[in-house]
Amino acid sequence: MSGLKKLFEEKNIHLVFELSLIAKAVIALFEIIGGVLIYFISQQFLLNLVLALTQHELLQDPRDFIANYLLHSAQNFSISSQHFAALFLLSHGVIKMFLIVGLLRKKLWYYPTAIVVFGLFIAYQLYRFSFTHSPWLLLITILDIAVIWLTWHEYRYLRSRKQSLV
Repeated sequence: MSGLKKLFEEKNIHLVFELSLIAKAVIALFEIIGGVLIYFISQQFLLNLVLALTQHELLQDPRDFIANYLLHSAQNFSISSQHFAALFLLSHGVIKMFLIVGLLRKKLWYYPTAIVVFGLFIAYQLYRFSFTHSPWLLLITILDIAVIWLTWHEYRYLRSRKQSLV
C-alpha cells in the first residue's frame, strides 16, 4: 500500500479528528480562562505587562514587528474592546467545549450541530478579521475549517457504520 493511501486510512483520519478535538478543547479552555482574566484585568496592568515583555526586545531592535504590534495593541485596547474580547472568548470557549465533549462521546446529533456552530464562528471571525486583521482570528478560523471537514468526515463514517449494523 502506498504511503499516501495509508496516510488517509480511516483510522488515521479518526486519530487526526480526535487530536484536533483535543487541540480545540485545550484552546477552548484557554479561551475560557482568557475571557475571565481579560474581563478582570485593568488596561494599565495589560500595558505594564506588555511593556515588561517587550522592553528588552525593543531596546535591541526598536522596529521589531511583533513587539511593536503587541505594544500598539495594548495601547489601543479600549474598555469596549476589553468587554468584547472577554465575552467573545468566554462564549466561544464554553460553546466549543460543550460541542467537543459531545463529539468525543460520539453522539450523532452533535456532528451537524458542531458543523453549523463552527461555520457560524468562521463567518463571524472572518467578519471581525475584515476590521482587525488579527492573525489570531485567522489562525482560529483555519483550525475551525479543518475541524469542520474532519467532523463532517467522522459523521459520515459513524452514520454509515451505524446503518450497516442495522
